[in-house]
Amino acid sequence: MSKDSLSVPLPARALRPKVPLSQPLRHARFRRLWSANLISNLGTWIQTFASAWLIASLSHSASTTTLVQTATYVPIFLFALFAGVVADAVDRPKFLFFCNLFMALCACTLAALVLTGHVAAAPVLALTFCLGTGSAFMWPAWQASMSGLVEPDEVEAAATLNNLSYNVAAIVGPALGGVLFNWIGAGALFLVNAVSFVGLLGVYWAWWQERLPGSAAGGNGNGNGGFAASLKAGLACALGCSRYRHILLNVCTVFFATIAFAGLLPVFVRDVLRMNSSVFGTLMGSLGAGAVMAAFILPSLRTRVDKTRLLACALLLYGAMLITMSFVKSLAVLVPLIVCGGMAWSTTVSTLNAAAQSAFPAHIRARTLSIYLFVMAAGYTVGSLVWGRLADHFGVQAAFATAGACVIVNAIALATAKREKPL
Repeated sequence: MSKDSLSVPLPARALRPKVPLSQPLRHARFRRLWSANLISNLGTWIQTFASAWLIASLSHSASTTTLVQTATYVPIFLFALFAGVVADAVDRPKFLFFCNLFMALCACTLAALVLTGHVAAAPVLALTFCLGTGSAFMWPAWQASMSGLVEPDEVEAAATLNNLSYNVAAIVGPALGGVLFNWIGAGALFLVNAVSFVGLLGVYWAWWQERLPGSAAGGNGNGNGGFAASLKAGLACALGCSRYRHILLNVCTVFFATIAFAGLLPVFVRDVLRMNSSVFGTLMGSLGAGAVMAAFILPSLRTRVDKTRLLACALLLYGAMLITMSFVKSLAVLVPLIVCGGMAWSTTVSTLNAAAQSAFPAHIRARTLSIYLFVMAAGYTVGSLVWGRLADHFGVQAAFATAGACVIVNAIALATAKREKPL
């Protein structure tokens, strides 16, 4: 592979005719992976709920509670770049099988820890870090594989479908966890997450076995020169593209501010609303409900609204949600408010993700996506620490208001940016 083949990104796309949301599902392998991933996402959201509420129950510190988000995203920050090079070098189905197997074993260990009565904040956070490490290695290979299973003009629809899967689970998982937490406990919920990996493991195993005759040489063709050369080529390709730098800047600033909601929601429910785990599950599920609604609206919106303006409008709505949460305590107001925020969140994530996935050709995609994940994790990690500390000193409501203001500033910057910097 020549150096020049790594240096020219795919051009930004003009507005195009609507691609039906269901169109990527016509590809059999994408359909099987999407279905299995839906079940795995359900387990992940149950795990996310149980971990956050368990830590909030063990500690009254907002900073400690937000460490659940930190432990989840620090591994991505640490390992994403390495994982991107690995994903471009190995047989992806085999690699994804072992990543998911590792995560299933971590979930089993966490369940055993809680069920045997050895629960404490430190080991829960440590195992959350291990699960995050599995995700860090899985995501570049997963995203590069999924976008490679559909036609180029279906990438945005595929990204929206993947986000839909995630957010359908985001409705059911927290709601189910909220009902079951006080009945069967966190340990059983962690065990549910472990079992949820079975479908994905089966799909990856079958895909891996299908590829065995032709995969003896391994790899996806990341070129010669070893790890350092591959990483350098990926960095040069991504950072040498002004469009991609613009995407990364938005990813960092957006995720830095928006992590306040996920990180501080358990503390908000416990200390401001003074309610229980079922309310926490309801509010988490409300965000997912809005995201699911957005998935059916987005294909039409994208045919009429420029990506940058669409993202700016979504951020304005999400920022308004956070600011409003700083002074509203009524569930009758909070639930529809967070549903609207979920619509904005789905629009934000799928727009940024699709822009990153479609920016470069397949042979460099995992490495460039790993840089996207690295920047995303940096924003999440720093944000979770900052908002937790701010909430400890000035209260959760002040932290929400400040985070909301940051999101709105980002939206204004996007709306007023020079038009030669498209997403």
